[in-house]
Amino acid sequence: MTLWKITTALASAALFAAGCTFTEEALWPSLTGEEPSGGSAQEAAAPAPAALPAPARPPVQQAQRPASAPRAAPQAAPPPTGGETGTSVGKKIGDLGVELDRLRGSISQHNSMLQELRSTVVQDSQRYHGTVAAINARLQVGTTPGNPVLVQQFTAAQSELDRVATSIGGLNRLAAAVDADSTLSAFLSESTHAAFTLTGAVDEDHRRLAILEDEVNRTVVLVDRLMNEVADDVRRQTQYVATERSNLNLLSTGIKVGEIYGASLVNRAVTAAGASAPTGPLLASADISGRRPLVLIRFDRPDVPFQQALYNAVSRALERRPNASFDLLAVAPAVGTRGQVALNTTKARQEAGGVLRALIEMGLPPSRVAMSASISAAATTNEVHLYIR
Repeated sequence: MTLWKITTALASAALFAAGCTFTEEALWPSLTGEEPSGGSAQEAAAPAPAALPAPARPPVQQAQRPASAPRAAPQAAPPPTGGETGTSVGKKIGDLGVELDRLRGSISQHNSMLQELRSTVVQDSQRYHGTVAAINARLQVGTTPGNPVLVQQFTAAQSELDRVATSIGGLNRLAAAVDADSTLSAFLSESTHAAFTLTGAVDEDHRRLAILEDEVNRTVVLVDRLMNEVADDVRRQTQYVATERSNLNLLSTGIKVGEIYGASLVNRAVTAAGASAPTGPLLASADISGRRPLVLIRFDRPDVPFQQALYNAVSRALERRPNASFDLLAVAPAVGTRGQVALNTTKARQEAGGVLRALIEMGLPPSRVAMSASISAAATTNEVHLYIR
């Protein structure tokens, strides 16, 4: 082979290799925005159709959905409320979404009402306890019986406790409204679950139903929590008002005599669950043989100051035996004529009734006291005995 033929063959091979490189780069354009390797700036700037970026390939799930299906909403967004798919199930989803929005607004409103009621109760309770503390401080250092200043403060404390009791009515009304929310949330939960079985739905409808079902379940939890909180507040405030009314009765007794007592006996008498105190008939015969009285009050002069000693004795007894009940016995001396004995017996019963009223004012439930009467040759004056049972 001559030198000219060899040179010609090499040149042709070089030109063929260069042409192959250019063709490959033209068929596979760069998607990074850089110039294709081996091409000039003019070639990169040329509006060759093959050099334009190709559109992104859609995911398989989107390719399977109908062309009219809406774009998927983010998971954190609220559930769709319209029937964008054009199906009957899509319209059902929209209706349920509207009901869910209405339920959420109702829950928010009722929660705000609960917080307002709690704030009002706190303010009224603070004023009430401040007034009661002022009365007890005055009684602690001693004052005159029936002090008019304390009577006025006691009336104010009653009014403040009545305002706390008024809030219980508001809580009960709120509990009824939250119960209606609970009914609606249960309906939405059942309806959303049942919508999965409806015919005529597309894939997008079931996806939106799944989102709606999650939101309904979260709302059900909120409703249950709000309902439990309202129920707890009703129970707590009802018990609080009942306890403080009993304490006010005892405080009234303290104002009458000008002495401080303490907490109501009903607060000390902690009844065990399921236990019931025995109840005796009024003026029945009580078996006191061999029993030592817890308290013995001799009415040998007018206006016997027995209240403080009675409260202390019963209070200590209830601390030892919270379920204890009591027998109250009116004792008349068996001396003199039959008429005198009858008069003394009647007066002893009246005095025992005064002791019973004092116990009730101190907070002891009437069902835990049985009262009876008797005569005794050992007694020299009318007496009232209190026995623990």
